[in-house]
Amino acid sequence: MKQRTTAGLAAFALGSALVLAGCGTGDSSGGDASASASGSPAASASPVVAGGTCEAQEQPAPEQPAPTDADQKAVEAIEVEGKPGEEPEDVSFKTPLTLEGAGYNVLDKGDGAAIEEGDEVTFHDYTVNGADGKALPSSTWEKGAEPTVMTFGDPTFPPVLTEPFTGINVGARLVVALAGQDGSVQVHVLDVVDAKAKEPTPTKAEGEPVEPVEGLPTVELAEDGAPTLTIEDSFEEPSELVVQPLIEGDGAKVTKEDEVTVQYLGCLIDGTSFDSSWGRGAPASFPLNGVIPAWTNGLDGQTVGSQLLLVAPPADAYGEDPAAHELGGKTLVFVVDILSAKKAAQG
Repeated sequence: MKQRTTAGLAAFALGSALVLAGCGTGDSSGGDASASASGSPAASASPVVAGGTCEAQEQPAPEQPAPTDADQKAVEAIEVEGKPGEEPEDVSFKTPLTLEGAGYNVLDKGDGAAIEEGDEVTFHDYTVNGADGKALPSSTWEKGAEPTVMTFGDPTFPPVLTEPFTGINVGARLVVALAGQDGSVQVHVLDVVDAKAKEPTPTKAEGEPVEPVEGLPTVELAEDGAPTLTIEDSFEEPSELVVQPLIEGDGAKVTKEDEVTVQYLGCLIDGTSFDSSWGRGAPASFPLNGVIPAWTNGLDGQTVGSQLLLVAPPADAYGEDPAAHELGGKTLVFVVDILSAKKAAQG
């Protein structure tokens, strides 16, 4: 069954912090995805000189402002017509809806199984634009779509995406409304349809080591699998994407239509770390059709369980223009452990 992850909802909550998605995707996880860029270097037209050692920097869990009294009152005033477990007939509120941060309101606690920490929670997400009150096409009730899946208590998600699920059961209906970093507001009516213990996922690549081509950055692994990347002063930036397997797994082949769960480290060629799932303490998940070309093309055809070294020139990353993105004009180096893959939701 095709299922969505919380990529869209999490991406909106975190705004432009989803580095790999560029303009915002992918679950984390597990994608878009979701991956924070806190600590990213400021955009600059100055060249980056090769040479340095890069490792994961600890990154705090994403934060969302605590609901203000005004935010809570605004969310509690949102009216939803229709039975829980069925597509809402109407969602009404005074437009435009303005919020400083976020808020939520449990409309029905549900009478099914209780949701436990670590459960994989499946829910429908009916999304409404706070500016005009119109439903958005990202609704999981749309024909051909499938419910969203989230791990309750996932540390990579801000509290506004986990706290509302505390103390509720399968069958619950709740409203979550939040402001994005650009000030726009979305309203999400969430209907919980299932909750079950999550199947364990590997935390690092496991397979046969592969001898890399000479001249590439080298990787050393800690006992837990966290990589340290060393880039020599003599390293020459490639003109085309470099995809170098370091560990070859024996799992299924990944396709561009998949959603992957990965551990990764992202570095500039001077050894500056700009993003890492290792630094956040949990893998990330996102659809490969919603990330930079280096990831879409580099992971395509690789096998689950593999570890890859990706060296992405600007054309395969964020383009040549540093004014368009803080990483624009820069060659990026990634170490990626492919932990799992499944078909991503379409549309």
